[in-house]
Amino acid sequence: MPEFIRTKMMNRYMLKLAIRILIFIVVFIFYVLHKDLLCDLMTQSIWLGITPLHALWMVFMLMMVTHIFPMDKLTMALRKAEPEQYQKVKGYSELALYRFVREQNIKAWNVMLVWLIFNAIFGFLYLVQILDNADLLMLTVFYFLCDYICILFYCPFQSVIMKNKCCINCRIYDWGHFMMFTPMLFIRNFFSWSLFFTSCVVLIHWEVIYAKHPERFWSGSNQTLQCEHCKDKTCQIKKKLSSKISLL
Repeated sequence: MPEFIRTKMMNRYMLKLAIRILIFIVVFIFYVLHKDLLCDLMTQSIWLGITPLHALWMVFMLMMVTHIFPMDKLTMALRKAEPEQYQKVKGYSELALYRFVREQNIKAWNVMLVWLIFNAIFGFLYLVQILDNADLLMLTVFYFLCDYICILFYCPFQSVIMKNKCCINCRIYDWGHFMMFTPMLFIRNFFSWSLFFTSCVVLIHWEVIYAKHPERFWSGSNQTLQCEHCKDKTCQIKKKLSSKISLL
């Protein structure tokens, strides 16, 4: 079994995971003890005072802005879309790239279909008033936590549908915010809709670059995405868990 490598990106991800767990726990405690107040805070105008939910909204918005204008400290799974990160594989096959893109697109839209159908259930329950605003907020915060669980430990989309070897090579890596804020679509509020529609901008931004420059997203045409050139190593825990499960 390869030795675990503590890269800067892995350390950063573990810290961010701890922060997301903390946010989830705080919101969940508030959800259980003061659900009615949580519903009121979700629709409260910022002119009546800044609440912790406004601060959380700002955190979410800043996260998405950094994905539209990425920084050096972000993972290569995201930064592979940048022209500066493209290192061409000499003599790669254009036909093989075309086949890769076609296959990945089919799988990606299968993920989208599954996700929309799954969340339509919560949307329906909200429209018939079985769920309320606080329930959808709790669901969003749960997705917020699951985003890093998928990156570090286990991703059902990767394992069942996409079949990509790691997040660095993930075709739908920047769909995370769209998935995270899908429940916010059903709440008629500036804060909720601004999160959802900004996440749509992030997704469209990603898809436009993918359509124009698919060679940046395939390890067969971009050396940066090949394992021997990877500096993030965020797949280590996931691979160890996968190997242990396969031995059972």
